[in-house]
Amino acid sequence: MLPPILTVVIPCYNEAANVAPMVARLAATLQGIAWEAIFVDDDSPDGTTRVAREIAAADPHIRCIRRIGRRGLSSACVEGMLASSAGYVAVIDGDLQHDETLLPAMLRSLRAGEADVTVGSRHVTGGEAKGGFSAWRQRISDSGTSLAQFFLPQPVADPMSGFFMLPRPLFEEIAPRLTGRGFKILLDILLSSKRPLRVKELPYTFRPREAGESKLDTIVLLEFLTLLLDKASGGLLPLRFLSFAAVGALGVVAHLAVLWLVLGPLSFAQAQWLASFVAMTMNFWLNNRVTYSDVRLRGPALWRGLLLFYVVCGVGVAANVGIAGLLLRDGIFAWGVAGAAGALLTVVWNYAVSATLVWRAR
Repeated sequence: MLPPILTVVIPCYNEAANVAPMVARLAATLQGIAWEAIFVDDDSPDGTTRVAREIAAADPHIRCIRRIGRRGLSSACVEGMLASSAGYVAVIDGDLQHDETLLPAMLRSLRAGEADVTVGSRHVTGGEAKGGFSAWRQRISDSGTSLAQFFLPQPVADPMSGFFMLPRPLFEEIAPRLTGRGFKILLDILLSSKRPLRVKELPYTFRPREAGESKLDTIVLLEFLTLLLDKASGGLLPLRFLSFAAVGALGVVAHLAVLWLVLGPLSFAQAQWLASFVAMTMNFWLNNRVTYSDVRLRGPALWRGLLLFYVVCGVGVAANVGIAGLLLRDGIFAWGVAGAAGALLTVVWNYAVSATLVWRAR
Protein backbone atom coordinates (compact mmCIF):
# COMPACT_ATOMS: atom_id res chain seq x y z
CA MET A 1 0.00 0.00 0.00
CA LEU A 2 1.30 3.47 -0.90
CA PRO A 3 1.89 5.98 1.91
CA PRO A 4 -1.39 7.81 2.48
CA ILE A 5 -2.03 11.19 0.94
CA LEU A 6 -5.12 11.64 3.08
CA THR A 7 -5.85 10.71 6.70
CA VAL A 8 -9.49 10.65 7.72
CA VAL A 9 -9.84 11.08 11.50
CA ILE A 10 -13.03 9.66 13.01
CA PRO A 11 -13.64 10.57 16.69
CA CYS A 12 -15.82 7.96 18.37
CA TYR A 13 -17.77 7.24 21.50
CA ASN A 14 -20.25 4.35 21.49
CA GLU A 15 -20.24 4.02 17.69
CA ALA A 16 -19.54 0.25 17.39
CA ALA A 17 -22.47 -0.29 15.03
CA ASN A 18 -21.23 2.44 12.68
CA VAL A 19 -17.56 1.41 12.30
CA ALA A 20 -17.95 -1.24 9.58
CA PRO A 21 -20.40 0.84 7.49
CA MET A 22 -18.04 3.82 7.74
CA VAL A 23 -15.08 1.76 6.52
CA ALA A 24 -17.13 0.40 3.60
CA ARG A 25 -18.26 3.88 2.59
CA LEU A 26 -14.74 5.32 2.76
CA ALA A 27 -13.34 2.44 0.69
CA ALA A 28 -16.00 3.01 -1.96
CA THR A 29 -15.60 6.79 -2.22
CA LEU A 30 -11.78 7.01 -1.93
CA GLN A 31 -10.86 4.55 -4.69
CA GLY A 32 -7.79 5.81 -6.54
CA ILE A 33 -6.63 7.88 -3.52
CA ALA A 34 -3.96 6.68 -1.07
CA TRP A 35 -5.84 7.00 2.22
CA GLU A 36 -6.05 5.82 5.79
CA ALA A 37 -8.69 6.20 8.48
CA ILE A 38 -7.89 6.62 12.18
CA PHE A 39 -10.70 5.81 14.60
CA VAL A 40 -10.03 7.66 17.86
CA ASP A 41 -12.16 6.02 20.55
CA ASP A 42 -12.62 7.37 24.07
CA ASP A 43 -12.71 3.86 25.58
CA SER A 44 -16.34 3.28 24.58
CA PRO A 45 -18.15 0.67 26.69
CA ASP A 46 -19.98 -0.64 23.60
CA GLY A 47 -16.79 -2.15 22.09
CA THR A 48 -16.04 0.46 19.42
CA THR A 49 -12.29 -0.12 19.79
CA ARG A 50 -12.68 -3.90 19.48
CA VAL A 51 -14.69 -3.59 16.25
CA ALA A 52 -12.22 -1.09 14.75
CA ARG A 53 -9.23 -3.26 15.60
CA GLU A 54 -10.82 -6.39 14.16
CA ILE A 55 -11.22 -4.54 10.86
CA ALA A 56 -7.72 -3.02 11.11
CA ALA A 57 -6.22 -6.50 11.51
CA ALA A 58 -7.33 -7.30 7.97
CA ASP A 59 -7.32 -3.84 6.34
CA PRO A 60 -4.11 -1.75 6.30
CA HIS A 61 -6.15 1.39 5.59
CA ILE A 62 -7.55 1.32 9.13
CA ARG A 63 -5.90 2.36 12.40
CA CYS A 64 -7.33 2.79 15.88
CA ILE A 65 -6.34 4.88 18.90
CA ARG A 66 -7.93 3.91 22.20
CA ARG A 67 -7.83 6.75 24.74
CA ILE A 68 -8.08 5.94 28.43
CA GLY A 69 -8.65 8.70 30.98
CA ARG A 70 -9.06 11.32 28.27
CA ARG A 71 -12.36 12.42 26.74
CA GLY A 72 -13.71 15.01 24.35
CA LEU A 73 -14.36 15.25 20.62
CA SER A 74 -11.95 18.12 19.96
CA SER A 75 -9.03 16.55 21.78
CA ALA A 76 -9.72 13.24 20.02
CA CYS A 77 -9.56 15.01 16.65
CA VAL A 78 -6.32 16.75 17.60
CA GLU A 79 -4.74 13.47 18.72
CA GLY A 80 -5.81 11.71 15.54
CA MET A 81 -4.52 14.45 13.23
CA LEU A 82 -1.20 14.61 15.10
CA ALA A 83 -0.84 10.84 14.56
CA SER A 84 -0.92 11.35 10.78
CA SER A 85 2.00 11.71 8.37
CA ALA A 86 -0.21 12.28 5.33
CA GLY A 87 -0.21 15.55 3.44
CA TYR A 88 -3.85 16.21 4.23
CA VAL A 89 -6.09 15.45 7.19
CA ALA A 90 -9.87 15.34 7.35
CA VAL A 91 -12.31 15.02 10.23
CA ILE A 92 -15.64 13.26 9.87
CA ASP A 93 -18.05 12.18 12.59
CA GLY A 94 -18.40 8.47 13.31
CA ASP A 95 -22.22 8.57 13.23
CA LEU A 96 -22.55 8.43 9.39
CA GLN A 97 -24.43 11.76 9.28
CA HIS A 98 -21.76 13.44 7.15
CA ASP A 99 -21.57 12.75 3.41
CA GLU A 100 -18.24 10.99 2.90
CA THR A 101 -18.62 11.21 -0.92
CA LEU A 102 -17.62 14.88 -0.57
CA LEU A 103 -14.07 13.94 0.52
CA PRO A 104 -12.50 13.66 -3.00
CA ALA A 105 -13.84 17.12 -3.96
CA MET A 106 -12.54 18.59 -0.70
CA LEU A 107 -9.11 17.10 -1.40
CA ARG A 108 -9.05 18.33 -5.02
CA SER A 109 -9.86 21.86 -3.90
CA LEU A 110 -6.99 21.90 -1.39
CA ARG A 111 -4.48 20.40 -3.82
CA ALA A 112 -5.47 23.02 -6.40
CA GLY A 113 -4.70 25.78 -3.88
CA GLU A 114 -8.27 27.08 -3.89
CA ALA A 115 -8.49 27.24 -0.09
CA ASP A 116 -6.65 26.63 3.16
CA VAL A 117 -9.57 24.69 4.63
CA THR A 118 -12.46 22.92 2.90
CA VAL A 119 -15.65 22.46 4.89
CA GLY A 120 -18.66 20.25 4.37
CA SER A 121 -21.38 22.85 4.84
CA ARG A 122 -25.07 22.53 5.68
CA HIS A 123 -25.71 26.25 5.30
CA VAL A 124 -24.63 27.12 1.75
CA THR A 125 -26.75 26.74 -1.38
CA GLY A 126 -27.39 23.06 -1.93
CA GLY A 127 -26.77 22.10 1.70
CA GLU A 128 -29.40 20.80 4.08
CA ALA A 129 -29.40 20.29 7.85
CA LYS A 130 -32.97 19.69 8.98
CA GLY A 131 -33.06 15.92 8.50
CA GLY A 132 -30.20 15.21 10.90
CA PHE A 133 -31.42 16.99 14.06
CA SER A 134 -34.51 17.18 16.17
CA ALA A 135 -36.12 20.64 16.29
CA TRP A 136 -34.53 21.34 19.71
CA ARG A 137 -31.04 20.27 18.61
CA GLN A 138 -31.45 22.28 15.43
CA ARG A 139 -32.12 25.40 17.51
CA ILE A 140 -29.01 24.74 19.61
CA SER A 141 -26.90 24.35 16.47
CA ASP A 142 -28.36 27.46 14.79
CA SER A 143 -27.79 29.56 17.91
CA GLY A 144 -24.17 28.46 18.11
CA THR A 145 -23.63 29.14 14.41
CA SER A 146 -24.91 32.71 14.68
CA LEU A 147 -22.73 33.43 17.70
CA ALA A 148 -19.62 31.89 16.15
CA GLN A 149 -19.99 33.96 12.98
CA PHE A 150 -19.80 37.12 15.08
CA PHE A 151 -16.32 36.18 16.37
CA LEU A 152 -14.76 34.89 13.15
CA PRO A 153 -12.39 37.12 11.13
CA GLN A 154 -13.69 35.59 7.89
CA PRO A 155 -17.23 34.80 6.72
CA VAL A 156 -18.07 31.10 7.18
CA ALA A 157 -21.65 29.89 6.76
CA ASP A 158 -21.16 26.71 8.81
CA PRO A 159 -18.38 27.27 11.39
CA MET A 160 -19.95 24.60 13.64
CA SER A 161 -19.39 21.88 11.03
CA GLY A 162 -17.60 18.77 12.23
CA PHE A 163 -16.72 17.79 8.64
CA PHE A 164 -13.65 19.48 7.15
CA MET A 165 -10.19 19.00 5.65
CA LEU A 166 -6.90 20.93 5.67
CA PRO A 167 -3.21 20.38 4.89
CA ARG A 168 -1.47 18.62 7.76
CA PRO A 169 1.44 21.14 7.91
CA LEU A 170 -1.11 23.93 8.42
CA PHE A 171 -2.75 21.98 11.22
CA GLU A 172 0.66 21.33 12.81
CA GLU A 173 1.30 25.08 12.76
CA ILE A 174 -2.00 25.90 14.49
CA ALA A 175 -2.12 22.93 16.89
CA PRO A 176 -0.08 24.46 19.77
CA ARG A 177 -2.61 27.30 20.07
CA LEU A 178 -5.74 25.11 20.13
CA THR A 179 -7.78 24.78 23.30
CA GLY A 180 -8.65 21.20 22.34
CA ARG A 181 -11.81 21.35 24.45
CA GLY A 182 -15.47 20.82 23.66
CA PHE A 183 -17.03 19.67 20.40
CA LYS A 184 -16.24 22.39 17.88
CA ILE A 185 -12.71 21.71 16.62
CA LEU A 186 -13.19 23.57 13.29
CA LEU A 187 -14.15 26.77 15.12
CA ASP A 188 -11.13 26.31 17.41
CA ILE A 189 -8.86 26.02 14.35
CA LEU A 190 -10.33 29.09 12.63
CA LEU A 191 -10.06 31.22 15.77
CA SER A 192 -6.56 29.98 16.68
CA SER A 193 -4.90 30.71 13.35
CA LYS A 194 -2.60 33.74 13.33
CA ARG A 195 -4.03 34.79 9.98
CA PRO A 196 -7.53 34.55 8.48
CA LEU A 197 -7.79 31.25 6.62
CA ARG A 198 -9.29 30.92 3.17
CA VAL A 199 -12.31 28.69 3.60
CA LYS A 200 -14.18 26.92 0.79
CA GLU A 201 -17.54 25.43 1.77
CA LEU A 202 -19.01 22.54 -0.19
CA PRO A 203 -22.71 21.74 0.28
CA TYR A 204 -23.97 18.44 1.62
CA THR A 205 -27.14 17.07 3.19
CA PHE A 206 -26.85 16.22 6.89
CA ARG A 207 -28.20 12.69 7.26
CA PRO A 208 -30.37 11.26 10.05
CA ARG A 209 -28.40 9.17 12.54
CA GLU A 210 -28.66 5.44 11.77
CA ALA A 211 -27.36 3.99 15.06
CA GLY A 212 -26.22 5.19 18.49
CA GLU A 213 -27.25 8.40 20.20
CA SER A 214 -26.53 12.05 19.45
CA LYS A 215 -24.05 13.84 21.76
CA LEU A 216 -25.43 17.32 20.99
CA ASP A 217 -27.25 18.88 23.93
CA THR A 218 -27.36 22.10 25.93
CA ILE A 219 -24.14 21.07 27.72
CA VAL A 220 -22.34 21.22 24.35
CA LEU A 221 -23.58 24.79 23.93
CA LEU A 222 -22.08 25.70 27.33
CA GLU A 223 -18.73 24.17 26.29
CA PHE A 224 -18.94 26.18 23.08
CA LEU A 225 -19.50 29.42 24.99
CA THR A 226 -16.39 28.83 27.11
CA LEU A 227 -14.37 28.31 23.93
CA LEU A 228 -15.52 31.70 22.61
CA LEU A 229 -14.70 33.33 25.96
CA ASP A 230 -11.21 31.83 25.85
CA LYS A 231 -10.55 33.16 22.35
CA ALA A 232 -12.13 36.56 23.10
CA SER A 233 -9.84 36.97 26.14
CA GLY A 234 -6.77 36.02 24.11
CA GLY A 235 -6.15 33.06 26.40
CA LEU A 236 -5.37 35.35 29.36
CA LEU A 237 -7.52 33.23 31.67
CA PRO A 238 -7.33 29.43 31.79
CA LEU A 239 -10.12 27.79 29.81
CA ARG A 240 -11.03 25.65 32.81
CA PHE A 241 -11.48 28.75 34.95
CA LEU A 242 -13.69 30.37 32.30
CA SER A 243 -15.79 27.22 32.16
CA PHE A 244 -15.90 27.01 35.96
CA ALA A 245 -16.94 30.66 36.15
CA ALA A 246 -19.65 30.16 33.49
CA VAL A 247 -21.04 27.24 35.49
CA GLY A 248 -20.73 29.39 38.61
CA ALA A 249 -22.82 32.10 36.95
CA LEU A 250 -25.60 29.57 36.42
CA GLY A 251 -25.15 28.57 40.06
CA VAL A 252 -25.67 32.19 41.13
CA VAL A 253 -28.97 32.24 39.22
CA ALA A 254 -30.06 29.03 40.93
CA HIS A 255 -28.85 30.39 44.27
CA LEU A 256 -30.93 33.56 43.96
CA ALA A 257 -33.99 31.61 42.77
CA VAL A 258 -33.89 29.36 45.83
CA LEU A 259 -33.19 32.34 48.09
CA TRP A 260 -36.26 34.14 46.72
CA LEU A 261 -38.45 31.06 47.24
CA VAL A 262 -37.51 30.29 50.85
CA LEU A 263 -36.70 33.72 52.29
CA GLY A 264 -39.49 34.48 54.74
CA PRO A 265 -40.25 30.99 56.01
CA LEU A 266 -36.51 30.79 56.76
CA SER A 267 -34.17 33.41 58.13
CA PHE A 268 -31.67 34.99 55.71
CA ALA A 269 -28.79 32.87 57.05
CA GLN A 270 -30.82 29.65 56.80
CA ALA A 271 -32.07 30.55 53.33
CA GLN A 272 -28.52 31.40 52.21
CA TRP A 273 -27.21 28.04 53.42
CA LEU A 274 -29.99 26.14 51.61
CA ALA A 275 -29.52 28.16 48.41
CA SER A 276 -25.76 27.56 48.60
CA PHE A 277 -26.30 23.81 48.97
CA VAL A 278 -28.55 23.68 45.90
CA ALA A 279 -26.12 25.79 43.86
CA MET A 280 -23.15 23.65 44.98
CA THR A 281 -24.93 20.48 43.89
CA MET A 282 -25.82 21.90 40.48
CA ASN A 283 -22.31 23.30 40.02
CA PHE A 284 -20.74 19.94 40.82
CA TRP A 285 -22.77 18.06 38.21
CA LEU A 286 -22.20 20.70 35.53
CA ASN A 287 -18.47 21.01 36.24
CA ASN A 288 -18.10 17.25 36.17
CA ARG A 289 -19.84 17.17 32.79
CA VAL A 290 -18.31 20.32 31.22
CA THR A 291 -15.29 21.85 32.99
CA TYR A 292 -13.67 18.52 33.84
CA SER A 293 -15.22 16.40 31.08
CA ASP A 294 -11.81 14.95 30.17
CA VAL A 295 -11.32 13.62 33.73
CA ARG A 296 -15.00 13.10 34.53
CA LEU A 297 -15.78 11.26 37.75
CA ARG A 298 -17.92 8.13 37.42
CA GLY A 299 -19.23 5.38 39.66
CA PRO A 300 -18.05 5.42 43.26
CA ALA A 301 -15.54 8.19 42.44
CA LEU A 302 -18.47 10.42 41.46
CA TRP A 303 -20.08 10.20 44.89
CA ARG A 304 -16.75 10.57 46.72
CA GLY A 305 -16.06 13.63 44.57
CA LEU A 306 -19.46 15.12 45.39
CA LEU A 307 -18.88 14.64 49.13
CA LEU A 308 -15.41 16.19 48.89
CA PHE A 309 -16.84 19.06 46.84
CA TYR A 310 -19.35 19.75 49.62
CA VAL A 311 -16.58 19.72 52.23
CA VAL A 312 -14.10 21.99 50.44
CA CYS A 313 -16.77 24.37 49.15
CA GLY A 314 -18.33 24.53 52.61
CA VAL A 315 -15.52 26.88 53.58
CA GLY A 316 -16.51 29.17 50.73
CA VAL A 317 -20.17 28.90 51.72
CA ALA A 318 -19.33 29.93 55.30
CA ALA A 319 -17.61 33.04 53.92
CA ASN A 320 -20.51 33.51 51.51
CA VAL A 321 -23.13 33.48 54.28
CA GLY A 322 -21.06 35.64 56.63
CA ILE A 323 -20.27 38.36 54.14
CA ALA A 324 -23.78 38.39 52.62
CA GLY A 325 -25.27 38.62 56.11
CA LEU A 326 -22.90 41.46 57.02
CA LEU A 327 -23.82 43.42 53.89
CA LEU A 328 -27.51 42.89 54.56
CA ARG A 329 -27.27 43.74 58.27
CA ASP A 330 -25.43 46.98 57.62
CA GLY A 331 -28.01 47.95 55.04
CA ILE A 332 -25.39 48.24 52.32
CA PHE A 333 -27.32 46.10 49.80
CA ALA A 334 -30.74 44.54 49.36
CA TRP A 335 -31.04 40.78 49.96
CA GLY A 336 -30.63 39.91 46.25
CA VAL A 337 -27.41 41.87 45.78
CA ALA A 338 -26.08 40.69 49.14
CA GLY A 339 -26.80 37.07 48.24
CA ALA A 340 -25.16 37.41 44.82
CA ALA A 341 -22.11 39.13 46.31
CA GLY A 342 -21.67 36.30 48.76
CA ALA A 343 -22.04 33.68 46.01
CA LEU A 344 -19.58 35.38 43.63
CA LEU A 345 -16.96 35.67 46.37
CA THR A 346 -16.55 31.90 46.48
CA VAL A 347 -15.85 31.29 42.76
CA VAL A 348 -12.06 31.63 42.83
CA TRP A 349 -11.75 29.68 46.10
CA ASN A 350 -13.96 26.85 44.83
CA TYR A 351 -12.08 26.70 41.52
CA ALA A 352 -8.65 26.52 43.14
CA VAL A 353 -9.64 23.85 45.64
CA SER A 354 -11.71 21.81 43.18
CA ALA A 355 -8.94 21.75 40.59
CA THR A 356 -6.39 20.47 43.08
CA LEU A 357 -8.53 18.09 45.15
CA VAL A 358 -11.90 17.03 43.78
CA TRP A 359 -11.07 16.15 40.18
CA ARG A 360 -7.68 14.76 41.15
CA ALA A 361 -9.13 12.65 43.92
CA ARG A 362 -9.24 9.42 41.96
